[in-house]
Amino acid sequence: MGLDERRAGDVYEPAEDSHLLATAAIERVSPADSVLDVGTGSGYVAATVREEHGARVLGSDPNPHACRRAREHGVPTVRADLLAPFRAETFDAVLFNPPYLPTSPADAREDWMALALSGGKTGRAVIEPFLDGVGRVLAPGGVALLLVSSLAGLDEVTARAERNGFVHEIVATDSFPFEVLSVLELVRKP
Repeated sequence: MGLDERRAGDVYEPAEDSHLLATAAIERVSPADSVLDVGTGSGYVAATVREEHGARVLGSDPNPHACRRAREHGVPTVRADLLAPFRAETFDAVLFNPPYLPTSPADAREDWMALALSGGKTGRAVIEPFLDGVGRVLAPGGVALLLVSSLAGLDEVTARAERNGFVHEIVATDSFPFEVLSVLELVRKP
């Protein structure tokens, strides 16, 4: 069965990480903002921000099933890999709950849920290219909110953010027996 064939469980459903990112976004997004929710999945985070503030939201996801589900929840969504199709300096806020579970290549499966969860060997396989590109799509004064699991190495993520010209602050955390989730607020260095 190929990746484009519909199966149960093809879309990442909202969980603790989704709720943490949505809560942080609500506190930092204003009604006038143009917001991109990268890897929108079900569209939960984008829809929550839109419903709370009326902000203009756009979702993106490489998974066609996720795009369909987000649209069903009223979130305009583009099938896209990270930030590739978006123009420079377009968004006031970019939100991202990335795949962050460390996985070995032997564990890789060709299904949409595996892709939604797998962060590669370090847990940062998707986070690092996001950090390398998000500055391009942020409008002047824009902010990125990135969910990071301790499983992916918070210190390594913040070091990469700094190398890409961002100052960072942890604006929300939640602890679990197996990991700590943090939301990093990333702003370009002045």
